[in-house]
Amino acid sequence: MSLFNKVFASIGIGSATVDTRFEKDVFMPGEEVRGVVHVKGGNIEQQIEDIYLSLNTTYLKESDDRKHTIKATIEQFNLSKAFVIRPNEMKEIPFTFRIPFDTPVSIGRTKIWMETGVDIRSAVDPSDKDYIKVIPNPLMEAVLNTVTELGFRLREADCEEVPYHKRKRMPFVQEFEFVPISGPYRGRLDELEVVLFPLTGEELEIFLQVDRKARGLGGFLAEALEMDETNVKIMIKRNDLSTLKSKLEEVIDQYS
Repeated sequence: MSLFNKVFASIGIGSATVDTRFEKDVFMPGEEVRGVVHVKGGNIEQQIEDIYLSLNTTYLKESDDRKHTIKATIEQFNLSKAFVIRPNEMKEIPFTFRIPFDTPVSIGRTKIWMETGVDIRSAVDPSDKDYIKVIPNPLMEAVLNTVTELGFRLREADCEEVPYHKRKRMPFVQEFEFVPISGPYRGRLDELEVVLFPLTGEELEIFLQVDRKARGLGGFLAEALEMDETNVKIMIKRNDLSTLKSKLEEVIDQYS
């Protein structure tokens, strides 16, 4: 019977299982995550080589005039050293880690999930997948709300691959694409793209792409050559919130 159990466990039948539970499922970038991984032994004793958590999302990559969805690991956290789990034994492995500041937020088609992986010697490795919601921190939320107050509407938000020279830690950025629907920028701009890079909970890099509305033949050529777009970087801190609207207006006015 033991031989059959080993054979079945090697293909995942009657092997150890894993279930990860979090204290909550809504987080901000930089926030601490706490939880417990529950490992239950199967029908036979097994050697657990490693248990890890990976924080994942997807981004769009353009190739051959088509967009492909690519999985990306934002961060991976190792939780335990090797140990043996006996038949039907229950083990609890508590964990604590921080959501990286450059984690995209859960908006539009952007999904964030935690994947628990268990490496078991000579067996199919069990896994567990749990979606979480990442919301903007106060600085990020202030920027997005202020852009809306200036007469823009969020059209879409996606994680997209960026060229090597524009990358930071990851091969993609999360772009918030706004269109002017009222106020002074309606008719002057085609769109405003916003990329947010929280450096800490108190400091934020903002990249703006101001896309001016092209007019006439010269405007058509400018659009074709992307000469109607201007890229601007600004830095804000928490004590800048009272003047955030005027700062953004000043930058957009300068390039629109």
